[in-house]
Amino acid sequence: MQKTAKITFCGGTGSVTGANFLLEVDGKKILIDCGLTQGVKLADDINWDPFLYDPKDVDILFITHAHVDHLGRVPKLIHEGFRGKIYSTKPTMALAFPMLEDTTNILSSKTDLGLDKIYTPENIKIALSFWEGFDYNQKIQITSDLYISFLNAGHILGSAMILFTYNGKKILFTGDLGNSPSPLLPDTEKVTGVDYLIMESVYGDRNHESRDERRKNLEEAIEDNYKRKGTLIIPTFSLERSQELLFELNALVENNRIPMMPIFLDSPLAIRLTEVFKQFKSYLNENAQKAMHHDKYLFDFPGLHNTLKSEESKMINSVPNPKIVIAGSGMSTGGRIVHHERHYLPDPNNTLLLTGYQAVGTPGRLIQEGIRTVRITGEDVVVRARVVTITGYSGHKDSDGLLNFVEEMAETLKKVFVVMGEPKSAMFLTQKLRDNLGINAYAPEQGSSVTLEC
Repeated sequence: MQKTAKITFCGGTGSVTGANFLLEVDGKKILIDCGLTQGVKLADDINWDPFLYDPKDVDILFITHAHVDHLGRVPKLIHEGFRGKIYSTKPTMALAFPMLEDTTNILSSKTDLGLDKIYTPENIKIALSFWEGFDYNQKIQITSDLYISFLNAGHILGSAMILFTYNGKKILFTGDLGNSPSPLLPDTEKVTGVDYLIMESVYGDRNHESRDERRKNLEEAIEDNYKRKGTLIIPTFSLERSQELLFELNALVENNRIPMMPIFLDSPLAIRLTEVFKQFKSYLNENAQKAMHHDKYLFDFPGLHNTLKSEESKMINSVPNPKIVIAGSGMSTGGRIVHHERHYLPDPNNTLLLTGYQAVGTPGRLIQEGIRTVRITGEDVVVRARVVTITGYSGHKDSDGLLNFVEEMAETLKKVFVVMGEPKSAMFLTQKLRDNLGINAYAPEQGSSVTLEC
C-alpha cells in the first residue's frame, strides 16, 4: 500500500550552515540536525527566531555529525521543550559534549539576547541524557515500516549519512560529504538504490586541487614562510581540519620534508577533541591506524607545542620567527586566531594560509577576496601578509565528487533536493545533475515542504 512522507526544509537552504530538516512519517516527527546559521559571527541573529515547528512535538532528533552548524541549536531545542530521543554515531556523541560546551561558553555571554538562559550546562546535560550512540550500518527500527541506519559520510570523525527505509522506499540525508580520500578517515560509503536524496552542495560549483598538489602547496607555503623568516598563521576548524593538518605536518616533519621550526596548536578545543580521536581510532582509515600503531603520539611530533592556557598563547608572539601557528576559528569569526591575525596580518613577511570553506561575510572570506583592511575585534587591521588558499584540505566533496556520488544511485532516484550551499553553488549543482544525469533535481526554499510517495 502506498504511503507518504513529508519533508520541511527548516534550515540549511540558501546557506551552507544551519542544517535543520523535519521529516514527518508514520505519525512520527523526526528532525535531522539542528545547527547554527553562521555568517559574520559564530551565530547569526536568525538563530534566535522561532523554530518552524513545536519542539515539544518532535519525537527523535538525528545528528549527522558534531560540527556546530549541525548541532549548535540543540540547547535552544531543549530550552523550548524538546524531550524526545537524540540519535547519532558513537564518536559524534563523544564529540558533541565538548563542542556544545565550547559553544555555550561563547554564547552564554550574550545576555542581551537571553542566550544565558538557553546555553546553560543544565541544557547540555539534559540533551546528553536523551542521547544514544550507534555503530555504522546498525539497523534501528522506529516503527513497523520505518528503519534507520547511519552510513559513513567520510567528512569528520563519526560523520554519517542517515538512511531512512520506509515502506520499502529509501530516503537519504547526506549531512556533509567528505572529500575522500582523507588523510584520516575512510572514504564516503557508496550508496545505491536510493529513491529520494537530500544532499549538501558546499562546493557544488567548483573543484579542489588533487591530493598531491595539496601536499605540495602546503610544503611550499611552509618553505616560503621559512625563507621569509615570517609567521605562518593557519585558521582552522577545531574539529577534523586541525587533526588532518597535524597528521600531514607529522609526516612532513618525520620525513624531513620541511625545515624544523616551532609549530603551535593554539586551540584548547582542538587539543581536547584530539583526545576523542585517540579513543575512536578504529574509526580512522587503515593508513592512520597504522601510523598510530607505530607512533603512539600521532599528534605529538618534534617542534609541536600545545598551548592550552591563554598566557601560553600570548607568549607565542615573543617566540622568534620563523614559526607556524594553527588556531581556531576556521573562518576567523572568533577564537584565538583573531588575536594572531591582528598581530601578524600587517607584516608582509608573514603568511595567512586558508585551508577551509569561508562563508560569505566572514573576515576569512573578505581577506580571501582581497580586502586590504579588515575589522578584527573592533579595530581595523591592514592586510599586508601574503594570503594563500589551499582548497584540497576542504572536508567537503567538490563538484565532480558530488556528481560521482549521485551517479552511483542515478537509476533509482526519483528526486534530489540540493541544500546546504550558497545559492549559486546549489543552483549550479542542481543544473549539473539535470544535465549530466537527467535527474529531477531542485534547490528548495527555506520553509518549503514536499510530500514524497512511498
